[in-house]
Amino acid sequence: MQNFDVIVVGGGPAGYNSAEYAAHHGKKVLLVEKKSLGGTCLNVGCIPTKTFLYAGKMYHYASGAGEAYGVTAEGPVHVDQAAVVEKKDEVVKMLVQGVGSALRRSKVKVVNGTAKLGRLDGKPVVFVGEETYTAENLILATGSTPTVPPIEGVKEGMADGTVMTSDEILDMKEIPKKLLVVGGGVIGFEMAAYFQEVGAKVTVIEMLDKVLGGNDREVSGLLQKELEKKGVTFQLSSRVKKLAGGVVTYEKDGRLQLAAYDKALMCVGRRANSQIEGLEELGVQTERGAIVTDEHMQTNVPHVYAIGDVNGKVMLAHVGYREGEVAVNHILGEDDAMSYDAISGVVYTSPEAAFVGLSEEQAKASGRNYEVKKVSINFSGRHVAENGLSNGICKLIVDKNKETLIGAALMSSYASEYIYALALMIDLQLPLRQVRRTIFPHPTVCEIIREALMN
Repeated sequence: MQNFDVIVVGGGPAGYNSAEYAAHHGKKVLLVEKKSLGGTCLNVGCIPTKTFLYAGKMYHYASGAGEAYGVTAEGPVHVDQAAVVEKKDEVVKMLVQGVGSALRRSKVKVVNGTAKLGRLDGKPVVFVGEETYTAENLILATGSTPTVPPIEGVKEGMADGTVMTSDEILDMKEIPKKLLVVGGGVIGFEMAAYFQEVGAKVTVIEMLDKVLGGNDREVSGLLQKELEKKGVTFQLSSRVKKLAGGVVTYEKDGRLQLAAYDKALMCVGRRANSQIEGLEELGVQTERGAIVTDEHMQTNVPHVYAIGDVNGKVMLAHVGYREGEVAVNHILGEDDAMSYDAISGVVYTSPEAAFVGLSEEQAKASGRNYEVKKVSINFSGRHVAENGLSNGICKLIVDKNKETLIGAALMSSYASEYIYALALMIDLQLPLRQVRRTIFPHPTVCEIIREALMN
């Protein structure tokens, strides 16, 4: 039996970051991972999809978009999807090795295998194979997996390879002629954008009356129009009933309609990996499949924490990073608590969209005294220089009583890179009069924040 201060189960972003963080603060740490370090984000999520999208962007410019700037390519331009997948695998391998190296430098012990939980002499116990490990504190970071909806034909399609989740599509080495995407959330949206760009005919079916979930309706709608210009077909307020023989049957406006596909991608959400052997014996509370935690990321069982996707709060890698730090700080006895008021989300299409804080709809529903400050992205000289005139916007939601920012939504180039400035304003509740006096670098796209505030 080996004893540790902290045992972390799960080597995704939340898990490996919390393990490193605890080790840097003098704790003896064990990390248990049953598959590959890096979790969903690094292996089949954030990083692989960005590799795809970057390939799509290069193809876009090489195949004619660069002509407006006097740049042309001789001869036919095509995408070798197998080579894109190979590059994706290369990037993933390099970054996974980097995570492993960082853990070794931090003196975190890493064990590969499936963890079984228990308790011995009042302490959490983790069994991995024939080995037994104990610790004062246990951090569960087992992540999530794609939801496979109980739609007729999906099970059969997954067996024959015509139906995939976001995991499998990243290994697909051919570009389908017709791609069906079921679900208009961020993952489905990004994959629709990539495959339409490189030659597929994409149809997106979404059961809600808007894309991108609970994000700002106006900006979500603008981004949808950008993809429609490129040829993506959206069927909103529609429910898939059946997939069979390369034909999807879906219901829209009370009528059944049909659409053809070669491959179908299921992007209808993710479920927490809370089916951990021994979790019930520990007495850890779950709700709708996710582990319940408090503001310190502690479960109802003292010294047992749950971070990242497994707690079902906000399934984003950067949220898991912060949750892990909060959990470790609680273990260290430091005063810290998790806040979800300034969580940024990004859609890495071209143009990008980014969101933080309250949407206009949420602000209205909250009953706050708010106002919207909005300006066209065409007020940014750099954006126009690089993209020409476009329909992008910078939209800020301001608390009129406090004169502070409570939400923002962007559609522009580099939105992913300057949404952090808006998140910081929300998190620190900076007075807007102070932000207005801040000097923004010129020419940058982030200057649009000042334009919106001065509007």
